[in-house]
Formats: sequence, C-alpha cells, structure tokens
Amino acid sequence: MLETIITSKTRVKLLLKFFLNSNTSGYLRGLESEFQEGSNAIRIELNRFEGAGLLVSEKTGNKKIFKSNRDHPLFQSLNAMVRKYAGIDQIIEEVVEKAGDLESVFLSGKMARGINSQIIELIVIGESVDKVFLLKLVQRLESIIKKKISFVVFSATGFKSFEDKNKDERLLIWNK
Repeated sequence: MLETIITSKTRVKLLLKFFLNSNTSGYLRGLESEFQEGSNAIRIELNRFEGAGLLVSEKTGNKKIFKSNRDHPLFQSLNAMVRKYAGIDQIIEEVVEKAGDLESVFLSGKMARGINSQIIELIVIGESVDKVFLLKLVQRLESIIKKKISFVVFSATGFKSFEDKNKDERLLIWNK
C-alpha cells in the first residue's frame, strides 16, 4: 500500500491531509498537534512538498498556511491514489452502482478533514435508497478495505435542514 511506497509516516499523513480533501489547509503547529508528531519531521515534509510544487503556502499573520496546489500536473493522480488508499474509490464504485437512486454521497468525519481513520463516515442522499442492501454492501466492503464504514441516509428534502449546519464537516465524493 501507500506506506510501503512512501517510507515516511508523516509524508503519508500529509498526502491524506492535503490530497484527500483539496479544500483542506494547515499550518505547522496545527499539524503538529493533529498528527501528534514533532514539528521538525512535519516541517521537513512540508518544505519538500512545497519545493516540489505540490503544496502552496501563504502567510497569515505569523502563520504559514499550506494547501494543495490543484494546478500541479500530478494533483489529479495524487488525489486518485489517496482516494484509492483510503478505500473511497471502492465505496463509490459499489454503493453508487447498486444501492438505489442516489443523488449524492459525502464523506464526513475525520477523513473529510484529511485525517486517516479506521472509520469511514458517509452521508448518502437519495429518494429510494435500499438501506438493507446498502448495509450488506457496507459489510462486504469493510472486509475488503479493512476499515469500518458508518453511514446515514437522507432524502433530498431531509438533507437540506442538515446541510446548512455542517458544511465544513463533509466532502462531496459523488454527485449525480
């Protein structure tokens, strides 16, 4: 997997952080507490990614804020690789094709914020979602990707009241 290709755990965490959800940003001290790692290892990797053009930064006060460079030629490839590593591609492939009439699927929780987690949290929106079949799919996928999957299903109208309150806590991973 990604850890065998990329030897640094810090590097893997940064790839997940910035390339799973490209809207994510971070600064050194925030990443230090989030990753629970020393600032030197994080600083080295941030500088490598920025030097390669994979991350861009801007100064905000005394903080240097990093975010992914969506214009980099490798951005799409890295995003696809990280999604595959996280198991998102398999979830989309299975759930979207087989679970009913879906409108959207969002990733929420830690993974939506770019933090690797053993639990994948999904928000499924659709009018005629076969919840029993979706549960069976999720159980099968859990054994394949070796992560737990939790989900909540909303109708399109039911999601509207939830939507405005929690916009920053989710990442759209599929839309009709």
